[in-house]
Amino acid sequence: MSLTRVNASAATLTKNRTEDSIVPTSGMCVTCVDGCIGMCEIGKSAYRGHETIYPQPFGVITTAGEKKYPVDYGDFNILGTAVGAHGIEADSDKAVFPNVNLEVHFGHDKGLKFKYPWIIPGIGSTDVAKNNWEGLAIGTALAGTGLTIGENVAGMDVESKITNGKVVDTADLKRRVKLFQDHQRDGWGATIVQANVEDTRLGVQEYAINELGVNVVELKWGQGAKDIGGEVKIKDLRKAQLLYERGYVVLPNPTKPEVIEAFQRGAFKEFERHSRVGMVEEEGFASRVEELRKAGAKYVFLKTGAYRPADLARAVKWATKYKIDLLTVDGAGGGTGMSPFRMMNEWGMPPVELHSLLYKFAKQLADKGDTIPALAVAGGFTFEDQIYKGLAMGAPFVKLVGMARGPIAACMVGKTIGRTIEENQVPVYVERFGRTKDEIFVTAADLRNELGNDEFEKLPTGALGLYTYYERLAQGLRQLMAGSRKFATNLLTRDDITALTPRAAEISGISYLMDVDGAECEEILNKA
Repeated sequence: MSLTRVNASAATLTKNRTEDSIVPTSGMCVTCVDGCIGMCEIGKSAYRGHETIYPQPFGVITTAGEKKYPVDYGDFNILGTAVGAHGIEADSDKAVFPNVNLEVHFGHDKGLKFKYPWIIPGIGSTDVAKNNWEGLAIGTALAGTGLTIGENVAGMDVESKITNGKVVDTADLKRRVKLFQDHQRDGWGATIVQANVEDTRLGVQEYAINELGVNVVELKWGQGAKDIGGEVKIKDLRKAQLLYERGYVVLPNPTKPEVIEAFQRGAFKEFERHSRVGMVEEEGFASRVEELRKAGAKYVFLKTGAYRPADLARAVKWATKYKIDLLTVDGAGGGTGMSPFRMMNEWGMPPVELHSLLYKFAKQLADKGDTIPALAVAGGFTFEDQIYKGLAMGAPFVKLVGMARGPIAACMVGKTIGRTIEENQVPVYVERFGRTKDEIFVTAADLRNELGNDEFEKLPTGALGLYTYYERLAQGLRQLMAGSRKFATNLLTRDDITALTPRAAEISGISYLMDVDGAECEEILNKA
């Protein structure tokens, strides 16, 4: 049974007065008392209105939906075997988990190479992204995977120079790209510049290609957290006015005298900046892909969200038809913290259903002889078991899993630990491992040896946090794959997972637990 949080959540800093006595349909307290100060979402909405739509405290958190869907990746288990090996000699001295190859090579010419089968699919202009970018970019580059610079980065940058409606120079976007490029090793990984409606109008991707040396760009149709454009909160009046002048939707209108007076009086403390929704149609899509290639983009990606099945069919068909290098499909419920919270819970196609349709559509085209581009799935992935299931669910088409909240969390924790080390206030929970970054971060010794003392000392601890989290995921995934006797990610198949319920099997097309290996079992048992 699905669960909806309808009137109170930690994400909106609201709670019920009678937490043990809640009306299931409305989420209200069973007894709503005249005189209550309004701790619940209804009550808070009575005095803060539209501010209550969004997760809080805005800008310093990541948030995901609380809704429990009827089927999720927990309804599937990973299958192991005691027989043979794939991708390596069936020799107990060779088929050990450290020998599992997690590398992924993709793109029209297989020229993109990642050490691990995952990517950060898009972190844009939000404060939580900007404030942690140093760790995200450097950690990703050192790990040799992918990091997508999300929407609105150039447009939100007050230092960006815009001439005749086009970006000609930036501070933030330039910094973000350079941080990755300066730490990229031997061509592993990639930084990708994404664009929404406003970015396209500003010519952000052309600027990134021609001025910053970016060769991978991504078109954005949407994401799994919301079905509107991105939004942020602005606490500075002049910045709100600047963004309004640049063509963004800013609420309330920061140029109106009565709004300026109300803001200065303290009637409200922040403006909302919204992006426009895109209007997808095939001719415009094909034209934009061609424009980007002519501008010098070597690889063109497409990111889409949890829209209805017809939109997914369009994404798969057009990505195939126009030879997109990677299509990322993001299921409902995710996000990095800025989406309207009820929208995050109640909108869109959940991951298992969406990814099952993705496989179905890709296979339908492949069976007709079409070459399917590399696919990536996203929507709540955080650990190695989920990564395995995502890759297996979409095999052989899915090459990568997209993750944002997990990497951001690892980066933020690494950064926080670094601050406590500098302040000589390492918490007891962490202090048991040591008081220096060499003692606390388990990957420090290897990185110091690889990079040398001078370069290692310059590493921000946010990057160490992300790198170390990735190291854990890699070892865990190798162990799971070795248990299935699959020693490379491209050898995973849908038969490597099983559905735990008939309903999960029906939705996904993955074999039900009690039906797995039926014919083989009979053959073994009936053999003389």
